[in-house]
Amino acid sequence: MARTRRWRSLDGGRLPTVWRPLAALGAAAALALSGLGAPASAAAAPRSNPAVDYQDPVSALPPVSRPNTRHCTVEVMRHDFGNNLTDPPYGTTVTPPTRCAGPWTKVVMDWSGSVKGRQYDRLAGVWLGGAEIFRTSTAEPDEDGINWHVDKDITEFAPLLRSPQQLQVELGNVVNSTYTGVYHMRLSFTYYLADARHPAARTADRVIPVARHDPKTAPWFELGKGQSATASVAFPTNLTRARLELYARGGGCDEQWFTAVPDDLAKTAPDYLCGGGPYREVLVSVDGRPAGLAQPYPVVYSGGIVPTLWRPIPAIDQFRTEAYDIDLTPFAGQLADGRPHSLTITPYAANDTWTVGGSLFVDTDHGRARTGGAVTADSLGAAPRVATAETKRADGGTDVAVDVHRDWSISGYVDTSHGRVATTVEQHLGYRNTDAVSVTGQRQVVHQRDTGSTTVRTAGPGSDQQTVRHSWAYPIDVDSDAVSNVDYNNYDLRATVAQGRAETDAVRAGRGGWHTTADVNDRLTATGELARKNGAVLTADGTSTERYREFDDSGFCYDREVRAAHGWITSDTGGARARCSRP
Repeated sequence: MARTRRWRSLDGGRLPTVWRPLAALGAAAALALSGLGAPASAAAAPRSNPAVDYQDPVSALPPVSRPNTRHCTVEVMRHDFGNNLTDPPYGTTVTPPTRCAGPWTKVVMDWSGSVKGRQYDRLAGVWLGGAEIFRTSTAEPDEDGINWHVDKDITEFAPLLRSPQQLQVELGNVVNSTYTGVYHMRLSFTYYLADARHPAARTADRVIPVARHDPKTAPWFELGKGQSATASVAFPTNLTRARLELYARGGGCDEQWFTAVPDDLAKTAPDYLCGGGPYREVLVSVDGRPAGLAQPYPVVYSGGIVPTLWRPIPAIDQFRTEAYDIDLTPFAGQLADGRPHSLTITPYAANDTWTVGGSLFVDTDHGRARTGGAVTADSLGAAPRVATAETKRADGGTDVAVDVHRDWSISGYVDTSHGRVATTVEQHLGYRNTDAVSVTGQRQVVHQRDTGSTTVRTAGPGSDQQTVRHSWAYPIDVDSDAVSNVDYNNYDLRATVAQGRAETDAVRAGRGGWHTTADVNDRLTATGELARKNGAVLTADGTSTERYREFDDSGFCYDREVRAAHGWITSDTGGARARCSRP
Protein backbone atom coordinates (compact mmCIF):
# COMPACT_ATOMS: atom_id res chain seq x y z
CA MET A 1 0.00 0.00 0.00
CA ALA A 2 1.18 3.49 -0.66
CA ARG A 3 3.09 5.38 2.00
CA THR A 4 1.78 8.59 3.44
CA ARG A 5 3.91 11.34 4.87
CA ARG A 6 2.96 10.36 8.41
CA TRP A 7 3.02 6.58 8.37
CA ARG A 8 6.54 5.56 7.42
CA SER A 9 7.36 1.88 7.38
CA LEU A 10 10.46 0.90 9.33
CA ASP A 11 10.86 -2.14 7.08
CA GLY A 12 10.69 -0.22 3.80
CA GLY A 13 7.14 -1.25 2.92
CA ARG A 14 4.40 1.07 1.74
CA LEU A 15 1.59 2.00 4.03
CA PRO A 16 -2.08 2.84 3.55
CA THR A 17 -2.45 5.92 1.39
CA VAL A 18 -4.79 8.55 2.64
CA TRP A 19 -7.48 8.82 -0.03
CA ARG A 20 -11.17 9.40 -0.34
CA PRO A 21 -14.51 7.59 -0.46
CA LEU A 22 -16.66 10.61 -1.35
CA ALA A 23 -19.92 11.08 0.28
CA ALA A 24 -21.01 10.25 -3.23
CA LEU A 25 -19.05 6.98 -3.30
CA GLY A 26 -22.08 4.99 -2.24
CA ALA A 27 -24.01 6.26 -5.24
CA ALA A 28 -21.01 5.92 -7.54
CA ALA A 29 -20.35 2.36 -6.41
CA ALA A 30 -24.00 1.44 -6.83
CA LEU A 31 -23.96 2.85 -10.33
CA ALA A 32 -20.81 0.91 -11.19
CA LEU A 33 -22.24 -2.30 -9.80
CA SER A 34 -25.47 -1.93 -11.74
CA GLY A 35 -23.48 -1.70 -14.96
CA LEU A 36 -21.58 -4.93 -14.40
CA GLY A 37 -24.22 -7.36 -15.52
CA ALA A 38 -22.37 -10.32 -17.03
CA PRO A 39 -23.40 -11.80 -20.39
CA ALA A 40 -24.90 -15.24 -20.42
CA SER A 41 -21.45 -16.75 -21.00
CA ALA A 42 -19.99 -15.15 -17.86
CA ALA A 43 -20.47 -16.45 -14.36
CA ALA A 44 -21.78 -14.09 -11.71
CA ALA A 45 -19.12 -12.89 -9.29
CA PRO A 46 -19.28 -14.48 -5.84
CA ARG A 47 -19.96 -11.99 -3.06
CA SER A 48 -16.60 -12.19 -1.34
CA ASN A 49 -14.21 -10.03 0.62
CA PRO A 50 -11.45 -8.92 -1.81
CA ALA A 51 -9.23 -7.95 1.13
CA VAL A 52 -8.79 -11.63 1.99
CA ASP A 53 -10.01 -13.55 -1.08
CA TYR A 54 -9.78 -12.48 -4.70
CA GLN A 55 -9.13 -13.96 -8.12
CA ASP A 56 -5.64 -14.08 -9.61
CA PRO A 57 -4.84 -10.83 -11.48
CA VAL A 58 -6.37 -10.49 -14.97
CA SER A 59 -5.51 -7.75 -17.47
CA ALA A 60 -7.06 -6.78 -20.80
CA LEU A 61 -3.61 -6.44 -22.38
CA PRO A 62 -2.74 -8.89 -25.17
CA PRO A 63 -0.04 -11.49 -24.63
CA VAL A 64 3.18 -11.03 -26.59
CA SER A 65 2.76 -12.58 -30.04
CA ARG A 66 5.04 -15.54 -30.68
CA PRO A 67 6.19 -16.79 -34.11
CA ASN A 68 5.66 -20.37 -35.19
CA THR A 69 9.35 -21.22 -35.45
CA ARG A 70 11.77 -23.59 -33.78
CA HIS A 71 12.52 -22.28 -30.32
CA CYS A 72 14.17 -23.02 -26.99
CA THR A 73 12.99 -21.98 -23.53
CA VAL A 74 15.55 -21.52 -20.77
CA GLU A 75 14.59 -20.99 -17.13
CA VAL A 76 17.12 -18.38 -16.06
CA MET A 77 15.86 -17.88 -12.50
CA ARG A 78 13.79 -19.69 -9.89
CA HIS A 79 14.11 -17.91 -6.57
CA ASP A 80 12.22 -17.11 -3.39
CA PHE A 81 12.46 -13.49 -2.25
CA GLY A 82 11.95 -13.53 1.50
CA ASN A 83 13.47 -11.27 4.14
CA ASN A 84 16.11 -9.84 1.80
CA LEU A 85 15.75 -6.05 1.91
CA THR A 86 19.43 -5.48 2.70
CA ASP A 87 20.78 -8.29 0.48
CA PRO A 88 22.46 -7.71 -2.90
CA PRO A 89 20.39 -8.53 -6.00
CA TYR A 90 19.95 -12.13 -7.06
CA GLY A 91 22.65 -12.94 -9.59
CA THR A 92 23.48 -15.63 -12.12
CA THR A 93 24.88 -15.98 -15.65
CA VAL A 94 22.69 -16.38 -18.74
CA THR A 95 24.16 -18.15 -21.77
CA PRO A 96 22.34 -18.51 -25.12
CA PRO A 97 21.18 -22.12 -25.67
CA THR A 98 23.42 -24.06 -28.05
CA ARG A 99 20.36 -25.57 -29.79
CA CYS A 100 19.02 -22.07 -30.52
CA ALA A 101 22.19 -20.04 -30.85
CA GLY A 102 20.63 -17.63 -33.36
CA PRO A 103 19.95 -15.63 -35.31
CA TRP A 104 16.59 -14.99 -33.66
CA THR A 105 13.44 -13.47 -35.00
CA LYS A 106 12.19 -12.82 -31.47
CA VAL A 107 13.13 -13.35 -27.82
CA VAL A 108 10.42 -13.29 -25.14
CA MET A 109 10.80 -13.22 -21.36
CA ASP A 110 8.20 -14.65 -18.97
CA TRP A 111 8.01 -13.42 -15.36
CA SER A 112 5.80 -15.52 -13.08
CA GLY A 113 5.14 -15.22 -9.38
CA SER A 114 3.13 -16.49 -6.46
CA VAL A 115 2.68 -15.21 -2.90
CA LYS A 116 0.28 -15.74 -0.01
CA GLY A 117 -0.31 -14.28 3.42
CA ARG A 118 0.09 -10.57 4.13
CA GLN A 119 2.57 -8.51 2.16
CA TYR A 120 3.07 -5.11 0.56
CA ASP A 121 3.60 -4.52 -3.13
CA ARG A 122 7.28 -4.33 -4.00
CA LEU A 123 9.25 -2.70 -6.81
CA ALA A 124 11.32 -5.13 -8.91
CA GLY A 125 13.75 -4.97 -11.81
CA VAL A 126 15.71 -7.30 -14.10
CA TRP A 127 19.12 -6.49 -15.64
CA LEU A 128 21.14 -8.29 -18.31
CA GLY A 129 24.78 -7.31 -18.65
CA GLY A 130 23.97 -4.28 -16.49
CA ALA A 131 21.16 -3.08 -18.79
CA GLU A 132 17.64 -2.91 -17.33
CA ILE A 133 15.36 -5.11 -19.43
CA PHE A 134 12.26 -5.15 -17.18
CA ARG A 135 10.68 -2.96 -14.50
CA THR A 136 7.64 -4.11 -12.53
CA SER A 137 5.87 -4.10 -9.19
CA THR A 138 4.37 -7.10 -7.46
CA ALA A 139 0.80 -8.06 -6.64
CA GLU A 140 -0.47 -7.89 -3.06
CA PRO A 141 -1.67 -11.34 -1.93
CA ASP A 142 -4.76 -12.64 -0.21
CA GLU A 143 -4.60 -15.23 2.58
CA ASP A 144 -4.96 -18.22 0.23
CA GLY A 145 -2.33 -16.90 -2.18
CA ILE A 146 -2.32 -15.60 -5.75
CA ASN A 147 -0.38 -16.26 -8.96
CA TRP A 148 0.39 -13.85 -11.76
CA HIS A 149 2.38 -13.72 -14.99
CA VAL A 150 3.86 -10.99 -17.19
CA ASP A 151 5.54 -11.43 -20.57
CA LYS A 152 7.70 -8.99 -22.52
CA ASP A 153 9.39 -8.87 -25.92
CA ILE A 154 13.13 -8.42 -25.19
CA THR A 155 14.38 -8.87 -28.77
CA GLU A 156 15.96 -5.40 -28.77
CA PHE A 157 18.50 -6.71 -26.25
CA ALA A 158 19.80 -9.32 -28.75
CA PRO A 159 23.28 -7.68 -28.84
CA LEU A 160 23.62 -8.71 -25.17
CA LEU A 161 21.75 -12.02 -25.45
CA ARG A 162 24.24 -13.36 -28.03
CA SER A 163 26.94 -13.93 -25.40
CA PRO A 164 27.06 -14.99 -21.73
CA GLN A 165 25.90 -12.12 -19.51
CA GLN A 166 25.31 -11.50 -15.84
CA LEU A 167 21.61 -11.55 -14.89
CA GLN A 168 20.53 -9.56 -11.83
CA VAL A 169 17.08 -9.43 -10.25
CA GLU A 170 16.10 -7.00 -7.51
CA LEU A 171 12.94 -7.59 -5.45
CA GLY A 172 13.48 -6.23 -1.97
CA ASN A 173 11.10 -7.81 0.54
CA VAL A 174 10.47 -7.99 4.29
CA VAL A 175 9.17 -11.12 6.04
CA ASN A 176 8.38 -11.19 9.75
CA SER A 177 5.54 -12.13 12.07
CA THR A 178 3.25 -9.51 10.49
CA TYR A 179 4.27 -9.49 6.83
CA THR A 180 4.43 -13.17 6.00
CA GLY A 181 4.39 -13.23 2.20
CA VAL A 182 7.39 -14.70 0.41
CA TYR A 183 7.55 -13.97 -3.33
CA HIS A 184 8.21 -17.19 -5.27
CA MET A 185 9.44 -15.99 -8.67
CA ARG A 186 10.41 -17.63 -11.95
CA LEU A 187 11.99 -16.05 -15.01
CA SER A 188 12.49 -17.66 -18.40
CA PHE A 189 13.72 -16.60 -21.85
CA THR A 190 12.37 -18.17 -25.05
CA TYR A 191 14.56 -17.81 -28.15
CA TYR A 192 12.66 -18.05 -31.48
CA LEU A 193 14.95 -18.89 -34.39
CA ALA A 194 14.72 -16.99 -37.66
CA ASP A 195 13.64 -18.86 -40.79
CA ALA A 196 12.54 -18.10 -44.35
CA ARG A 197 9.19 -16.70 -43.22
CA HIS A 198 10.48 -15.01 -40.07
CA PRO A 199 13.68 -13.05 -40.76
CA ALA A 200 16.21 -12.19 -38.12
CA ALA A 201 15.19 -9.18 -36.07
CA ARG A 202 16.91 -5.87 -36.81
CA THR A 203 18.34 -4.35 -33.64
CA ALA A 204 20.81 -1.70 -32.58
CA ASP A 205 24.49 -2.56 -32.95
CA ARG A 206 25.23 -2.18 -29.25
CA VAL A 207 23.43 -1.83 -25.93
CA ILE A 208 25.14 0.26 -23.24
CA PRO A 209 23.82 0.22 -19.65
CA VAL A 210 23.01 3.47 -17.86
CA ALA A 211 23.26 2.10 -14.35
CA ARG A 212 25.17 1.91 -11.09
CA HIS A 213 28.10 -0.49 -10.93
CA ASP A 214 28.04 -1.71 -7.35
CA PRO A 215 27.69 -5.51 -6.89
CA LYS A 216 26.16 -4.99 -3.43
CA THR A 217 23.17 -2.96 -4.64
CA ALA A 218 20.64 -2.94 -7.46
CA PRO A 219 21.93 -1.27 -10.64
CA TRP A 220 19.18 1.35 -10.72
CA PHE A 221 19.69 4.81 -9.21
CA GLU A 222 17.61 5.65 -6.14
CA LEU A 223 17.32 9.43 -5.91
CA GLY A 224 16.14 11.52 -3.00
CA LYS A 225 14.50 14.92 -3.10
CA GLY A 226 16.36 17.27 -5.45
CA GLN A 227 18.93 14.67 -6.53
CA SER A 228 20.18 13.66 -9.99
CA ALA A 229 21.86 10.51 -11.31
CA THR A 230 24.95 10.77 -13.52
CA ALA A 231 26.62 7.98 -15.49
CA SER A 232 29.87 8.24 -17.43
CA VAL A 233 29.49 6.63 -20.84
CA ALA A 234 32.07 5.87 -23.54
CA PHE A 235 30.42 5.81 -26.96
CA PRO A 236 31.78 4.15 -30.12
CA THR A 237 33.94 6.50 -32.22
CA ASN A 238 31.88 5.64 -35.32
CA LEU A 239 28.53 6.42 -33.69
CA THR A 240 25.64 7.34 -35.99
CA ARG A 241 22.54 7.06 -33.78
CA ALA A 242 21.74 6.90 -30.05
CA ARG A 243 18.46 6.22 -28.27
CA LEU A 244 17.99 6.17 -24.50
CA GLU A 245 15.38 3.82 -23.05
CA LEU A 246 14.60 5.37 -19.67
CA TYR A 247 12.80 3.96 -16.63
CA ALA A 248 11.55 6.35 -13.94
CA ARG A 249 9.15 5.65 -11.10
CA GLY A 250 8.37 7.57 -7.92
CA GLY A 251 8.22 6.24 -4.36
CA GLY A 252 7.14 7.37 -0.92
CA CYS A 253 5.29 10.67 -1.17
CA ASP A 254 6.04 10.66 -4.90
CA GLU A 255 4.50 7.23 -5.40
CA GLN A 256 1.31 9.09 -6.34
CA TRP A 257 2.99 12.36 -7.33
CA PHE A 258 -0.07 13.38 -9.37
CA THR A 259 -1.98 13.98 -6.10
CA ALA A 260 0.77 16.12 -4.53
CA VAL A 261 -0.11 19.72 -3.63
CA PRO A 262 1.92 22.94 -3.28
CA ASP A 263 4.18 22.96 -0.23
CA ASP A 264 2.24 25.67 1.62
CA LEU A 265 -0.94 23.61 1.38
CA ALA A 266 0.80 20.36 2.33
CA LYS A 267 1.98 21.97 5.57
CA THR A 268 -1.64 22.51 6.67
CA ALA A 269 -2.32 18.76 6.72
CA PRO A 270 1.04 16.94 6.90
CA ASP A 271 -0.59 13.67 7.96
CA TYR A 272 -2.54 13.48 4.71
CA LEU A 273 -0.94 15.64 1.99
CA CYS A 274 2.35 15.42 0.14
CA GLY A 275 4.07 18.54 -1.18
CA GLY A 276 6.05 19.50 -4.24
CA GLY A 277 3.02 20.08 -6.46
CA PRO A 278 1.73 17.53 -8.98
CA TYR A 279 3.89 18.20 -12.06
CA ARG A 280 6.78 15.85 -12.79
CA GLU A 281 9.06 15.45 -15.78
CA VAL A 282 12.38 13.66 -16.14
CA LEU A 283 15.17 15.65 -17.79
CA VAL A 284 18.11 13.96 -19.52
CA SER A 285 21.26 16.02 -20.00
CA VAL A 286 24.42 15.29 -22.00
CA ASP A 287 27.54 16.85 -20.50
CA GLY A 288 25.29 19.23 -18.56
CA ARG A 289 23.30 20.30 -21.62
CA PRO A 290 19.53 19.54 -21.75
CA ALA A 291 19.04 16.74 -24.28
CA GLY A 292 15.53 15.31 -23.85
CA LEU A 293 12.45 14.94 -21.67
CA ALA A 294 10.24 12.09 -20.50
CA GLN A 295 6.71 12.60 -19.17
CA PRO A 296 6.20 9.90 -16.51
CA TYR A 297 3.01 7.86 -16.62
CA PRO A 298 0.91 8.06 -13.39
CA VAL A 299 1.52 4.46 -12.29
CA VAL A 300 -0.39 3.13 -9.27
CA TYR A 301 0.95 0.18 -7.27
CA SER A 302 -1.29 -2.80 -6.44
CA GLY A 303 -1.68 -1.41 -2.91
CA GLY A 304 -1.99 2.19 -4.06
CA ILE A 305 -4.81 4.60 -3.12
CA VAL A 306 -7.13 1.74 -2.04
CA PRO A 307 -5.89 -1.85 -2.63
CA THR A 308 -9.35 -3.20 -3.53
CA LEU A 309 -9.42 -0.92 -6.58
CA TRP A 310 -6.99 -3.31 -8.29
CA ARG A 311 -8.37 -6.74 -7.34
CA PRO A 312 -8.26 -8.55 -9.69
CA ILE A 313 -7.69 -6.05 -12.58
CA PRO A 314 -4.33 -4.28 -12.07
CA ALA A 315 -3.81 -0.59 -12.75
CA ILE A 316 -2.29 0.40 -16.09
CA ASP A 317 1.51 -0.09 -16.09
CA GLN A 318 1.37 -1.77 -12.69
CA PHE A 319 2.95 -5.07 -13.72
CA ARG A 320 4.72 -4.15 -16.99
CA THR A 321 6.11 -0.67 -16.55
CA GLU A 322 6.80 0.91 -19.93
CA ALA A 323 10.08 2.69 -20.55
CA TYR A 324 10.37 6.11 -22.24
CA ASP A 325 12.34 6.62 -25.46
CA ILE A 326 14.59 9.67 -25.75
CA ASP A 327 16.35 10.17 -29.10
CA LEU A 328 19.86 11.53 -28.51
CA THR A 329 20.94 11.35 -32.17
CA PRO A 330 21.40 15.16 -32.50
CA PHE A 331 24.30 14.68 -30.05
CA ALA A 332 25.82 11.68 -31.90
CA GLY A 333 28.51 13.72 -33.65
CA GLN A 334 29.97 15.11 -30.44
CA LEU A 335 29.53 11.82 -28.52
CA ALA A 336 31.75 10.03 -31.06
CA ASP A 337 34.92 11.90 -30.05
CA GLY A 338 36.38 8.99 -28.08
CA ARG A 339 36.11 10.71 -24.70
CA PRO A 340 33.76 9.70 -21.85
CA HIS A 341 30.58 11.73 -21.62
CA SER A 342 28.23 12.32 -18.71
CA LEU A 343 24.57 11.39 -18.95
CA THR A 344 22.46 12.94 -16.18
CA ILE A 345 18.87 12.05 -15.21
CA THR A 346 16.92 14.56 -13.11
CA PRO A 347 13.28 14.18 -11.96
CA TYR A 348 11.79 17.67 -11.79
CA ALA A 349 10.27 18.76 -8.44
CA ALA A 350 10.79 15.33 -6.87
CA ASN A 351 9.57 15.44 -3.29
CA ASP A 352 10.66 11.92 -2.37
CA THR A 353 12.40 8.88 -3.85
CA TRP A 354 12.65 8.29 -7.61
CA THR A 355 14.12 5.10 -9.06
CA VAL A 356 15.69 5.73 -12.47
CA GLY A 357 17.95 4.01 -14.96
CA GLY A 358 17.96 2.53 -18.42
CA SER A 359 19.89 1.55 -21.51
CA LEU A 360 21.41 3.18 -24.58
CA PHE A 361 20.79 1.60 -27.98
CA VAL A 362 23.45 2.77 -30.42
CA ASP A 363 24.13 2.28 -34.14
CA THR A 364 27.55 2.56 -35.73
CA ASP A 365 28.98 3.29 -39.18
CA HIS A 366 30.08 -0.02 -40.70
CA GLY A 367 32.12 1.79 -43.37
CA ARG A 368 34.02 4.25 -41.24
CA ALA A 369 36.09 4.05 -38.05
CA ARG A 370 35.29 7.59 -36.95
CA THR A 371 32.35 9.89 -37.34
CA GLY A 372 31.92 13.43 -36.10
CA GLY A 373 29.50 16.31 -35.99
CA ALA A 374 27.86 18.87 -33.76
CA VAL A 375 24.67 20.07 -32.11
CA THR A 376 23.45 23.07 -34.13
CA ALA A 377 20.41 24.18 -32.10
CA ASP A 378 18.95 23.42 -28.66
CA SER A 379 15.96 25.29 -27.23
CA LEU A 380 15.21 22.88 -24.37
CA GLY A 381 15.34 24.68 -21.04
CA ALA A 382 16.50 22.95 -17.90
CA ALA A 383 13.30 23.76 -15.98
CA PRO A 384 9.66 24.17 -17.02
CA ARG A 385 7.47 27.19 -16.37
CA VAL A 386 4.83 25.92 -13.96
CA ALA A 387 1.75 28.09 -13.38
CA THR A 388 0.03 27.33 -10.06
CA ALA A 389 -3.17 28.91 -8.73
CA GLU A 390 -4.71 28.27 -5.30
CA THR A 391 -8.28 29.38 -4.55
CA LYS A 392 -9.88 29.11 -1.12
CA ARG A 393 -13.46 27.82 -1.06
CA ALA A 394 -16.25 28.87 1.30
CA ASP A 395 -16.11 25.47 3.04
CA GLY A 396 -12.45 26.02 3.97
CA GLY A 397 -11.07 23.73 1.29
CA THR A 398 -8.72 24.76 -1.51
CA ASP A 399 -8.92 24.41 -5.29
CA VAL A 400 -5.53 24.04 -6.95
CA ALA A 401 -4.84 24.36 -10.69
CA VAL A 402 -1.44 23.64 -12.24
CA ASP A 403 -0.60 24.25 -15.92
CA VAL A 404 2.56 23.52 -17.91
CA HIS A 405 3.34 23.87 -21.62
CA ARG A 406 6.61 22.82 -23.20
CA ASP A 407 7.73 23.40 -26.83
CA TRP A 408 11.34 22.71 -27.73
CA SER A 409 13.61 21.36 -30.46
CA ILE A 410 17.19 20.09 -30.74
CA SER A 411 19.09 19.72 -34.03
CA GLY A 412 22.44 18.19 -34.86
CA TYR A 413 24.36 16.39 -37.57
CA VAL A 414 26.80 13.52 -37.92
CA ASP A 415 29.22 13.01 -40.83
CA THR A 416 29.08 9.37 -41.93
CA SER A 417 30.59 7.27 -44.72
CA HIS A 418 27.40 8.02 -46.69
CA GLY A 419 27.56 11.75 -46.10
CA ARG A 420 26.11 14.18 -43.61
CA VAL A 421 22.94 13.13 -41.78
CA ALA A 422 20.95 15.82 -39.93
CA THR A 423 18.44 15.05 -37.17
CA THR A 424 15.92 17.30 -35.43
CA VAL A 425 13.93 16.25 -32.37
CA GLU A 426 10.86 18.35 -31.47
CA GLN A 427 8.47 17.98 -28.57
CA HIS A 428 5.20 19.70 -27.71
CA LEU A 429 3.36 18.95 -24.48
CA GLY A 430 0.47 20.32 -22.51
CA TYR A 431 -0.30 19.49 -18.88
CA ARG A 432 -3.11 20.48 -16.52
CA ASN A 433 -3.93 19.22 -13.03
CA THR A 434 -6.85 20.40 -10.90
CA ASP A 435 -7.28 19.26 -7.31
CA ALA A 436 -10.16 20.03 -4.94
CA VAL A 437 -8.65 19.54 -1.48
CA SER A 438 -10.78 19.41 1.67
CA VAL A 439 -9.94 21.60 4.65
CA THR A 440 -8.52 18.61 6.56
CA GLY A 441 -6.66 17.22 3.54
CA GLN A 442 -8.47 13.89 3.85
CA ARG A 443 -10.41 14.21 0.62
CA GLN A 444 -9.00 15.06 -2.80
CA VAL A 445 -10.68 15.17 -6.22
CA VAL A 446 -7.96 15.21 -8.88
CA HIS A 447 -8.29 15.58 -12.65
CA GLN A 448 -5.04 15.41 -14.61
CA ARG A 449 -4.42 15.58 -18.37
CA ASP A 450 -0.97 15.09 -19.87
CA THR A 451 -0.77 15.11 -23.69
CA GLY A 452 1.94 15.71 -26.24
CA SER A 453 4.00 14.50 -29.17
CA THR A 454 7.65 13.94 -30.04
CA THR A 455 8.72 14.23 -33.68
CA VAL A 456 12.08 13.12 -35.10
CA ARG A 457 13.10 14.33 -38.60
CA THR A 458 16.11 12.81 -40.36
CA ALA A 459 17.61 14.01 -43.66
CA GLY A 460 20.60 12.46 -45.41
CA PRO A 461 22.35 12.80 -48.77
CA GLY A 462 20.30 11.68 -51.77
CA SER A 463 17.22 10.71 -49.75
CA ASP A 464 13.92 12.26 -48.77
CA GLN A 465 13.45 13.51 -45.26
CA GLN A 466 12.07 10.78 -43.00
CA THR A 467 9.86 11.78 -40.06
CA VAL A 468 8.47 9.71 -37.19
CA ARG A 469 6.02 10.96 -34.58
CA HIS A 470 4.99 9.55 -31.22
CA SER A 471 1.89 11.02 -29.55
CA TRP A 472 0.62 10.32 -26.05
CA ALA A 473 -2.25 11.06 -23.67
CA TYR A 474 -2.10 10.05 -19.99
CA PRO A 475 -5.42 11.02 -18.34
CA ILE A 476 -6.13 10.16 -14.72
CA ASP A 477 -8.98 11.13 -12.35
CA VAL A 478 -8.82 10.29 -8.64
CA ASP A 479 -11.66 10.89 -6.18
CA SER A 480 -10.33 9.72 -2.82
CA ASP A 481 -11.08 10.00 0.87
CA ALA A 482 -9.29 8.86 4.01
CA VAL A 483 -12.27 8.75 6.34
CA SER A 484 -9.77 7.75 9.01
CA ASN A 485 -6.12 6.74 8.90
CA VAL A 486 -4.71 5.92 12.34
CA ASP A 487 -2.11 3.24 11.59
CA TYR A 488 -1.54 0.00 9.65
CA ASN A 489 -4.40 -1.79 11.36
CA ASN A 490 -6.91 1.03 11.75
CA TYR A 491 -8.09 2.96 8.72
CA ASP A 492 -11.04 3.59 6.40
CA LEU A 493 -10.15 4.35 2.75
CA ARG A 494 -12.43 4.78 -0.27
CA ALA A 495 -11.89 5.96 -3.84
CA THR A 496 -12.89 5.98 -7.49
CA VAL A 497 -10.21 6.12 -10.19
CA ALA A 498 -10.29 6.45 -13.98
CA GLN A 499 -7.04 6.24 -15.91
CA GLY A 500 -5.95 5.83 -19.51
CA ARG A 501 -2.97 5.41 -21.76
CA ALA A 502 -3.35 6.35 -25.45
CA GLU A 503 -0.34 6.28 -27.77
CA THR A 504 -0.04 6.64 -31.53
CA ASP A 505 3.00 6.16 -33.77
CA ALA A 506 3.11 7.56 -37.31
CA VAL A 507 5.67 8.01 -40.11
CA ARG A 508 6.00 10.34 -43.08
CA ALA A 509 8.31 10.30 -46.10
CA GLY A 510 9.28 13.66 -47.55
CA ARG A 511 6.30 15.98 -47.73
CA GLY A 512 3.79 13.14 -47.97
CA GLY A 513 0.96 12.40 -45.61
CA TRP A 514 1.21 10.70 -42.22
CA HIS A 515 0.88 6.92 -42.07
CA THR A 516 -0.17 5.46 -38.69
CA THR A 517 1.88 2.40 -37.74
CA ALA A 518 0.45 1.73 -34.27
CA ASP A 519 -2.49 2.99 -32.22
CA VAL A 520 -3.04 1.84 -28.61
CA ASN A 521 -5.80 2.88 -26.21
CA ASP A 522 -6.03 1.41 -22.70
CA ARG A 523 -8.80 2.66 -20.36
CA LEU A 524 -9.60 1.56 -16.82
CA THR A 525 -12.16 2.66 -14.21
CA ALA A 526 -12.38 1.34 -10.67
CA THR A 527 -14.06 1.89 -7.31
CA GLY A 528 -12.75 0.54 -4.03
CA GLU A 529 -13.18 0.70 -0.27
CA LEU A 530 -11.25 -0.92 2.56
CA ALA A 531 -11.57 -0.44 6.32
CA ARG A 532 -9.81 -2.19 9.21
CA LYS A 533 -10.16 -1.92 12.98
CA ASN A 534 -7.52 -3.49 15.18
CA GLY A 535 -6.37 -5.39 12.11
CA ALA A 536 -9.76 -6.97 11.37
CA VAL A 537 -11.43 -6.13 8.07
CA LEU A 538 -14.68 -4.18 8.56
CA THR A 539 -15.42 -3.32 4.92
CA ALA A 540 -13.83 -4.39 1.64
CA ASP A 541 -15.18 -4.21 -1.90
CA GLY A 542 -14.34 -3.05 -5.38
CA THR A 543 -15.48 -2.92 -9.00
CA SER A 544 -13.50 -2.27 -12.15
CA THR A 545 -13.58 -2.31 -15.94
CA GLU A 546 -10.67 -2.25 -18.38
CA ARG A 547 -10.85 -1.99 -22.16
CA TYR A 548 -7.72 -2.32 -24.30
CA ARG A 549 -7.71 -1.60 -28.05
CA GLU A 550 -4.76 -1.81 -30.40
CA PHE A 551 -4.27 -1.33 -34.15
CA ASP A 552 -1.11 -1.81 -36.22
CA ASP A 553 -0.21 -1.18 -39.85
CA SER A 554 -0.37 -4.88 -40.73
CA GLY A 555 -4.16 -4.56 -40.65
CA PHE A 556 -4.69 -6.40 -37.36
CA CYS A 557 -6.69 -5.19 -34.37
CA TYR A 558 -7.00 -6.38 -30.81
CA ASP A 559 -9.96 -5.41 -28.63
CA ARG A 560 -10.66 -6.85 -25.17
CA GLU A 561 -12.79 -5.75 -22.24
CA VAL A 562 -12.76 -7.26 -18.74
CA ARG A 563 -15.11 -6.38 -15.89
CA ALA A 564 -14.89 -7.33 -12.24
CA ALA A 565 -16.86 -7.03 -9.00
CA HIS A 566 -16.09 -8.13 -5.43
CA GLY A 567 -12.64 -9.36 -6.47
CA TRP A 568 -13.78 -11.63 -9.32
CA ILE A 569 -14.09 -11.31 -13.10
CA THR A 570 -17.72 -11.04 -14.18
CA SER A 571 -17.21 -10.53 -17.93
CA ASP A 572 -14.34 -11.08 -20.37
CA THR A 573 -15.09 -10.32 -24.03
CA GLY A 574 -13.02 -10.04 -27.19
CA GLY A 575 -9.32 -10.72 -27.00
CA ALA A 576 -8.62 -12.31 -30.40
CA ARG A 577 -6.42 -10.65 -33.00
CA ALA A 578 -8.33 -10.16 -36.23
CA ARG A 579 -8.04 -8.24 -39.48
CA CYS A 580 -9.94 -4.99 -39.38
CA SER A 581 -10.13 -1.44 -40.57
CA ARG A 582 -8.45 1.18 -38.43
CA PRO A 583 -10.97 2.52 -35.87
